[in-house]
Amino acid sequence: MIAAESAYLAVTAVLLAAALGKLRDVPGFARSVAGYRVLPDGLARPAAVGVLVAELVAAGLLLVPGGRRWGAVAAGLLFAAFLAAMASVVRRGMAVDCGCFGGRDLVGAGTLLRTGLLLVLAVTAALAGPTAFAPVQLPVAAVLLGLAIVPARLLRVNRDRAASGPRPGTPFALNGAPEPAGDRVMYALVSPACGLCGAMLPEFAATAARLEVVLVSAVDGHGGDGLPVVVDPDVFDRNDIPWPPYVVVTDRARTVLAAGGAAAPAQLEQILSRAGAAAPRDER
Repeated sequence: MIAAESAYLAVTAVLLAAALGKLRDVPGFARSVAGYRVLPDGLARPAAVGVLVAELVAAGLLLVPGGRRWGAVAAGLLFAAFLAAMASVVRRGMAVDCGCFGGRDLVGAGTLLRTGLLLVLAVTAALAGPTAFAPVQLPVAAVLLGLAIVPARLLRVNRDRAASGPRPGTPFALNGAPEPAGDRVMYALVSPACGLCGAMLPEFAATAARLEVVLVSAVDGHGGDGLPVVVDPDVFDRNDIPWPPYVVVTDRARTVLAAGGAAAPAQLEQILSRAGAAAPRDER
């Protein structure tokens, strides 16, 4: 059947597009992998590189008739692993970038549907085996791609509606933190495997001249750059925080004043400004 015989081209195109998207920002993809929080932080970057290499190898095998079935099996295993990780994120109610094509799609019904359909295409390619190339396979493969991708786009999660991170007025759940010394505290959530976290450490340290700053990590291993460090393995899941670096500013009672991703100094300043506006007048 021509559809089954064309499935390998559709899967190859997806793998190459995904790999090229990740190659443009490997550290960003590693942060997306870490955001799933299904692996220890130290394994996020090796896993990201491993996925990238596996996608390129599987695509190469699919283009060679003698290796096509192996390439399809490898692609199927990748899609199955992606599907399991996404299902875990949805089950935990987290807002996480899927990292699928180097873009910023949030994991949700759309990414689950797309990955499931791609898994079906990979299985179909494996069952079809090493068929000879024919020009008619190109338009058929394009149709198969459309059937796998277009329905998923209709279910795409709106980033503006995605609930993630602690909301102002809610408690910030943190175990092992010292009693606040001042009226406000900035908790900077970081990870030893996060390159952006390391780049932002001097900014967090400079902020300590303005208010109390505490670094928070899910694992040991962060130097702290002179700042106190609290290790709480469940802090990300408990507060629905998607990925580091992330900042939460609270009052003395640890009620959230402002929170958000802080991957750049401008983002940090915006959070501090919102926290200042939210603080009671007698704290200003």
